[in-house]
Amino acid sequence: MSQPILEVQSLNIRRDGTPILRDVSWRVEPGQNWVVLGPNGCGKTSLLAALTGYLMPTSGEMDLLGKRFGEADWRELRLRIGIVSSSIRQLMADSEPVLESVASGKYAMIDFWGRPNRADRKRAREILTQIECSHMEERPWAVLSQGERQRILIGRALMSDPRLLILDEPCAGLDPVAREHFLQFLRRLAAQPGAPSLVLVTHHVEEIVDCFSHGLLLRAGAVIAAAPLARCLTSKLLSQTFGEPVRLQRRQGRYSLTVSSPGTPGKVV
Repeated sequence: MSQPILEVQSLNIRRDGTPILRDVSWRVEPGQNWVVLGPNGCGKTSLLAALTGYLMPTSGEMDLLGKRFGEADWRELRLRIGIVSSSIRQLMADSEPVLESVASGKYAMIDFWGRPNRADRKRAREILTQIECSHMEERPWAVLSQGERQRILIGRALMSDPRLLILDEPCAGLDPVAREHFLQFLRRLAAQPGAPSLVLVTHHVEEIVDCFSHGLLLRAGAVIAAAPLARCLTSKLLSQTFGEPVRLQRRQGRYSLTVSSPGTPGKVV
């Protein structure tokens, strides 16, 4: 078997006696694209913080590209994990041109204070082409739409050639049309040669497009399922994940979820 990109074994995190993650095991193989799905408070954010070295586990093991947390320099390994989140989006400098925003990803630096060298600028332009944003090179951050900002943050993450790209609720704040354009962009990105494995963190099954192959379902810090989508995206397992009776439907390759609480009519969410 090939070396996994990421392997988490029996991960536990407790703070002040309260369990945050409970015996989480998860393995991401090359060529797999994952969805991490669960309600608010299920442990998604804590899992991401542990993977990027910002939250110390209480017990368990984490390996990234064959290197074990606690035995390797996680600051260097962190560069092999690209992450796109609203927390990064809010820190970007309004006046920074798109080209510099992308180039800054090589140095993991927000509000890049230097000037990219020739090689960095060349690589940043290549990435702008890859993410379909070459025409935005000189635009400042302040004038970009939410969807454009998400693409630029993906480009920024790609500057360090990550093997794993984590997208933390990237569709938050997008209107339905912008969301659909962004999701179709993700499909094209995933199909590119040498693309990193994707991990989409979301609450919404509607955001799962056909480039994603596997799902990790979390509830109350524990794993409900970690399997190919065909096995884990079922009405039964999603009802267990969200703590309500739900019915999953799939039409033309896309999912929708109907919530049916006892005594009330179902509604699509």
